[in-house]
Amino acid sequence: MRQKVFTGFIWRFMERIGAQGVSFIVSLILARLLTPEDYGQVALITVFITILNTFATSGIGTALIQKKNADDTDFSTVFYFNILFSLALYALLFLCAPFIGRFYNDMSLVPIIRVLGTTIVVSAVNNVQQSYVSKTMQFRRFFFSTLIGTVFSGIVGVVFAYKGFGTWAIVVQQLVNQIANTAILWITVKWRPIKAFSLFRLKVLYSFGWKLLFSSLIDTVYNNIYSLVIGKFYDANTLGLYNKGVQFPNLIINNVNGPIQSVLLPAMSYEQNNTKRIKEMVRRSIKTSTYLIFPLMIGMAAVARPMVILLLTEKWVACVPFLQISCITLAVYPIHTANLQAINALGRSDIFLKLEIIKKIVGLTLLIVGIPFGVYAMVWLKGLSSLISTFINAFPNRKLLDYSYWEQIKDLTPSIGISAVMGISVLAVELLQLNVVVTLVMQIVIGVIIYVGLSKLLKLECFSYIVNVIMKGK
Repeated sequence: MRQKVFTGFIWRFMERIGAQGVSFIVSLILARLLTPEDYGQVALITVFITILNTFATSGIGTALIQKKNADDTDFSTVFYFNILFSLALYALLFLCAPFIGRFYNDMSLVPIIRVLGTTIVVSAVNNVQQSYVSKTMQFRRFFFSTLIGTVFSGIVGVVFAYKGFGTWAIVVQQLVNQIANTAILWITVKWRPIKAFSLFRLKVLYSFGWKLLFSSLIDTVYNNIYSLVIGKFYDANTLGLYNKGVQFPNLIINNVNGPIQSVLLPAMSYEQNNTKRIKEMVRRSIKTSTYLIFPLMIGMAAVARPMVILLLTEKWVACVPFLQISCITLAVYPIHTANLQAINALGRSDIFLKLEIIKKIVGLTLLIVGIPFGVYAMVWLKGLSSLISTFINAFPNRKLLDYSYWEQIKDLTPSIGISAVMGISVLAVELLQLNVVVTLVMQIVIGVIIYVGLSKLLKLECFSYIVNVIMKGK
């Protein structure tokens, strides 16, 4: 299992690095060809599509992974159900498109909604294949499907943007990416649905999965409600700046924390009867992922302004505050996911659901408080909500795993401390008022030297662990 986990992480990490690297390059090109308003238009409707996608794909896929004896009948039942359900959801979106256009006072959104909405059906087809790959830990399949789909869709998106299609360039890119990813995964994965459908099996899976579905729905609505509020009370330009600011830190989360957590769930599910082993996995996940993510997030917040000017040009400089706040908000994300994956692996989706409800009540309360004080106050309070949520997510594992708040804080403190020292040092470089390129290069070099140097000087356990893993991998 240790070997499977390590190999799975490597493949997932390679997949995310490759795909996100390509996506990053494509996004830089598109940002230079398009405007914040173009991005904002797509973000306006993505709220609704993302919510419906959650209905079509969430919960039941995790239930398949968590179920120890899931067979072809289980997978086929979910496959057929997903297709029928996603078609019904798309029909609903198709009919509601004019109402969404009126909500935003922009009827040009109607055809965009109807075209981009087809990704709901494609995602539903892909969902069971992804669950099968995760269940059997064949993570290299994700590498090929995701990377090829990202490259192909990126090329298509850039061509459309260059030809002056504006918002439609982003729409086509997202649609082609989803279709290509699904088609390649379908070709490379041997599993095929059989002629079987069991209503009883579906009920059993949903007895676990509906709670995760509802939890994911709450989380999705909450995460997208900021885009909904900004798009409604401000404009597409402000929403485009907000989304671009969130994009950069999300890139780090997807590349570093994403692979760790996607491998962690099936691994912990395999050990679900051994809470001591699960606790070891959670601790290792938190210590390792935060050691990697804290300096990246704090460092990105420190270099935000010269980075945005250099990569996206001056027209995007207004997204810098959003980027910096998002870095701080997402820095604690590994603590959320590691604790929640342990709860899922133990089959306690009931606890998972309760946690989501509590967190979202806190978050929505802070959102409502922040609306009268402007968009920046809203985003800062979102960060406060994320911090509070780390304690909420960790609460059940005090009993389930005997993993207390104090232990988690002790595991985090070294990474937080040296990341803070590194961030202050990097930020101070801007006081020299040098050329943008020189400033950015100096900041990166100084940041790496300070972080690695302090890790070696203080003999941090995480640093030694990562070095040993890399050496063994060689």
